[in-house]
Formats: sequence, C-alpha cells, structure tokens
Amino acid sequence: MSSDILVVYVTCGSLDEARRIGRAVVEERLAACANLRPHEAIYRWQGAIEQADEIGLLLKTTRDRFGQLEARIAALHSYTTPGIVAWPLTAGSAAFCQWVRDETGS
Repeated sequence: MSSDILVVYVTCGSLDEARRIGRAVVEERLAACANLRPHEAIYRWQGAIEQADEIGLLLKTTRDRFGQLEARIAALHSYTTPGIVAWPLTAGSAAFCQWVRDETGS
C-alpha cells in the first residue's frame, strides 16, 4: 500500500542549502532520501515578479513523519516562507514503499 508515502517538494536558494537540508532530514530519519534538481523560478513576491535560480529538493517520507519534516525544514531554511508541499504517492513498488517506511522508522 502506497497511500502513506509522500513525495515532498521544497525549493531552496542554493545547492549548499539543499544539500544541508537534505542531509539533515535523511540523517534524522525524517525522509528516506533527497533528490536535488536545479531549476529557474519565476514567481511573485511582495508585489513584484522575481526570477531566480533555485534547487528543487524532492524528499520521500511518510504521512506520519510529515509534520516533523516540515518543522525541521522550516527551521533550517533561509527563506521567510519556504515552499514546502507534499503529494501522496498513489502508486509505487511495494519494495520501494517499504524501504521508505523502514528508513523513516514509520
């Protein structure tokens, strides 16, 4: 069953920040793994259109761990309002889903 597995997306301002957050949450067993992806963002912030290079951080975790994961990311993040969103995994291999549960202690 994959309904308890979440993919969490976080935008980070630099590769160093994404690495630091990713390593911390994996070490603390709040996420099973972290994938880092460079991208360019165009967004509205405080009434202006902004454009910046960012790093997208994809984390795999469980619903049970999301609250702790969200709080830890917010504590480590440099943004005033970090983008932290989660999607439920609607399908996934049983072995992968079990690995996520095992690695997060869920």
